[in-house]
Amino acid sequence: MKAMQSLGSKLVEGVSGGLVRVFLIVVGLFWLVPTIGLLLSSLRSPEDIAASGWWKVFTEPSQITFDSYRKLLENEDITNSLLNTVWITVPATVLVVVIGSLAGYAFAWMEFPGRDWWFLGVVGLLVVPVQVALIPIAELFGGIGIFGSVLGVVLFHVGFGLPFAVFLLRNFFAEIPRELLEAARLDGAGELRLFLRVVMPLGGPAIAALGIFQFLWVWNDLLVALIFSDSGSQPITVALQTQVRQFGNNIDVLAPGAFISMVIPLAVFFAFQRQFVSGVMAGAVK
Repeated sequence: MKAMQSLGSKLVEGVSGGLVRVFLIVVGLFWLVPTIGLLLSSLRSPEDIAASGWWKVFTEPSQITFDSYRKLLENEDITNSLLNTVWITVPATVLVVVIGSLAGYAFAWMEFPGRDWWFLGVVGLLVVPVQVALIPIAELFGGIGIFGSVLGVVLFHVGFGLPFAVFLLRNFFAEIPRELLEAARLDGAGELRLFLRVVMPLGGPAIAALGIFQFLWVWNDLLVALIFSDSGSQPITVALQTQVRQFGNNIDVLAPGAFISMVIPLAVFFAFQRQFVSGVMAGAVK
């Protein structure tokens, strides 16, 4: 009897596990459908796109062409906007990670007057909507001459990315055992060396997760870039929106541009997904 129950339990567990895997695979395929559709659309001519859906490629592979990507590379507005996106996203991500890490360590392990009150002020900034600050900061940037420049967009993203970065990293760094830091101090390590040699390696997963979040947010941003950039500093999101507004149906440029704009952050996420998952799981466990 026990043997039959054991066999039955194993069969139920096997079926359940198999069903879960099948369900997850189906969900993953559905999640990939828009990406695959956009990729195949970018490899078709405007005439084929107007005549039938992207799935027609599977029955007529001869529709595949790279002319749209050639036209995209010849479109200076799109290519310049891609470079602007890089010049905006990389500094905004690096500055938030570096400054957030330093501030998070200071709030977690350094004693200074009003530390807890300052940290509460940082937490309070998390609830400030971006829309509330658009007009005041636009007037400020206009007064100092950086409105409409890449620098202005970067500074806005850094300013609004830092509260979350400090909050996240401070809470993560505070879980580091005090004994480990005290042992490093007894060995003669100063605060900077302690931060670089002990805290940064231990906080690597959280820092990686923060970097991915910030990169994706800045890369995909449209609202801030639409307001704070001009024709010479606009990122890819604004450039694609402008193409739609000006030409309406120029799908031969929009489809490959949208795919490139989407595939780069996806590549970054998958490249660092192990560190991202480690950071999320470490935060959940703690």
